[in-house]
Amino acid sequence: MIKTDALIIGAGPTGLFTAHQLKLIGLNCEVVDNLDKIGGQCIELYPDKPIYDIPAIPECTGEELTNNLIEQLKPFNIKFHLNQRVDEVKKNNNYWEVKTNKGLEFEAPNIIIAGGVGSFEPRKFPIKECEKYENISLFYSVKDKSIFKGKTVSIFGGGDSALDWAIELSKNSSINLIHRREEFRGVPSSVEKVLELSKKGKINLFTNYQMKSVKGSKNLDSIEIIHDDNNIKNLKTDYILGFFGLIMQLGPIANWGLNLNKKTIEVDTEKFETNQKGIYAVGDICNYPGKLKLILSGFHEGALAARACFKLARPDETYRFEFTTSSKSIKKRLGVKE
Repeated sequence: MIKTDALIIGAGPTGLFTAHQLKLIGLNCEVVDNLDKIGGQCIELYPDKPIYDIPAIPECTGEELTNNLIEQLKPFNIKFHLNQRVDEVKKNNNYWEVKTNKGLEFEAPNIIIAGGVGSFEPRKFPIKECEKYENISLFYSVKDKSIFKGKTVSIFGGGDSALDWAIELSKNSSINLIHRREEFRGVPSSVEKVLELSKKGKINLFTNYQMKSVKGSKNLDSIEIIHDDNNIKNLKTDYILGFFGLIMQLGPIANWGLNLNKKTIEVDTEKFETNQKGIYAVGDICNYPGKLKLILSGFHEGALAARACFKLARPDETYRFEFTTSSKSIKKRLGVKE
């Protein structure tokens, strides 16, 4: 049995920053993640995708953000337990007893769920013949954008991922952007940029079209897309990218007695605590009025949840807020010399 002040479920950006905040105030923590690597969705789905909304960082990739967060944690020697799914959570007096699918057991007064959207997999093209090109010429995420350089890439989708990758890859590739509607769901600035690139001939834009068929033998040769009026176009293409969102599965979390709302967990906005005392939810998996699904929001939620953990982990002590710029105790934990 591993005893700790707080157990974090999820090693994505929000979970990593929450671990940093816990250690900063003198609490111990352990981190469990179902994936085989640190970084969550940022690493699994978007390692090469540019991120533009991290304060003071004009642009970084999911991989760069993860690496920076890991570097920030180095002074604290935090233990990560990867390839472990939390299956059982039960209360024992003032502690939560947690067991993973591989038999690892924890005891902690606090549990912080930072599991993104739970377990996830991308929504796929409904056309069966697409399957034989998966992970060869057809992808639902980008892990190495260099393979598309100088190639023709057909991107399907109308959200932020489709728009962001169309903009990014148009720098070195020929891009077809296909969306089944006229309007896009991405942020206005990205929509404007795509329309601008379309006018300049950098992006070939096809709205009200969907995939009809894929052509080729061993390698992909072309695709057929069909308009709402049944007009069909044949497009030569080397690669296909599909961005239709994720299928969310909460998994065992659904059985922990938490207040759920459309596969998210209801929390308060003071501590980001759930209806179960000592269990918190931060990042994309939590829900409250005005919730924004931004990494920035997850950092804020994790910072407040970490400080709420102090009361249960150290019931005989009083937490005193200290600025990191002036506190000698915090500087000592960070290894900063006076």
